[in-house]
Amino acid sequence: MNDFEKAQRPTPKAGVMDIAAYVPGKATLGGANKVHKLSANESPLGASPHAVEAYRTTEHYLSSYPDGEVMALRQAIAETQGLNIENILCGNGSDELLGLLCQTYLAAGDEAVFTDHGFLIYKIQTLAAGAKPVIVKENDTVIDVDAVLAAITDRTKIVFVTNPGNPTGTYLPFAEINRLHAGLPKHVLLVLDAAYAEYVRKNDYEAGVALVSSSDNVVMTRTFSKIHGLPALRIGWMYAPAHVTDAVNRVRGPFNMNSAAIAAGAAAIRDRNHVQASVEFNTQWSQWLSEAFTKLGLKVTPSVTNFLLVHFPDTANKSAAKADEYLQSKGYILRRVTSYGFPEALRMSIGSEEANRGVIAALEEFLKS
Repeated sequence: MNDFEKAQRPTPKAGVMDIAAYVPGKATLGGANKVHKLSANESPLGASPHAVEAYRTTEHYLSSYPDGEVMALRQAIAETQGLNIENILCGNGSDELLGLLCQTYLAAGDEAVFTDHGFLIYKIQTLAAGAKPVIVKENDTVIDVDAVLAAITDRTKIVFVTNPGNPTGTYLPFAEINRLHAGLPKHVLLVLDAAYAEYVRKNDYEAGVALVSSSDNVVMTRTFSKIHGLPALRIGWMYAPAHVTDAVNRVRGPFNMNSAAIAAGAAAIRDRNHVQASVEFNTQWSQWLSEAFTKLGLKVTPSVTNFLLVHFPDTANKSAAKADEYLQSKGYILRRVTSYGFPEALRMSIGSEEANRGVIAALEEFLKS
């Protein structure tokens, strides 16, 4: 009897059952009078009023298919970012675009390289494509360019770089990104995942536009889920060489974005005042929280994003798990990041003033108890 005859039910292809399904952060609590969700890096200022208004207008077109070429959103991105519209591709969140890149450029036997604190979706989509994930250690929560280059083999097809990093909040200066790119073979695709780029206020940071514009093997991905406050609509975009957008477009499903997302996204990215207000609020409270955590005796990884990675002592009664349990009892949901390699840390999104002050007060009680 051959293998086909032995099979009693459909079997997933190689690699699929090696995937550990992505587990999102907790969003609800039972028992707390008021819950502050600080686990998903959502904007405390919410969406632009212009985006909300644009979203509402789409109720009149629910019986029509959306624009398959996503022209209104691509045009808005091109105009506000100074980019060529032909090099912009939009998707159902940057997650979809990262998956499409894997489907397009990875096959069985290929390898994708990323660091141990990188976005979990890289591993998931690499395995789903039948390829091998190659995970490189970071150097004290920062991507080690030399370690990444040392991991490149003749089977490497994609290198994923989360810049700024999540859940670390750290970043690579653009000189290091250039050095990484210069060391890669021409056929290897460098994917710069810049989901938090708008928050960065460092003179030596660049999201990747310049490198994409001057290269044939670099892609930059971005999202509307963070600074624009539209995670419910799942809007992502990528800027890439024309040959990459052409290839990915052949894999992309028709109408992969809905009309509400297209309209709200276009309005959101044009509302520069809302973006600036979000940046200023984040800068103020990120600094305040970092100082407050430090005064409590906790270590905070320096962050350029809208979240902080807070490290707890590895003791039975003051561990990250115990702190998480205590915070939840008070109505504060932070993100456990054990799956990212930080069992004794919690990631906290910058929240409202009430939430930020409340977390510090609760942790002060916890650490004294």
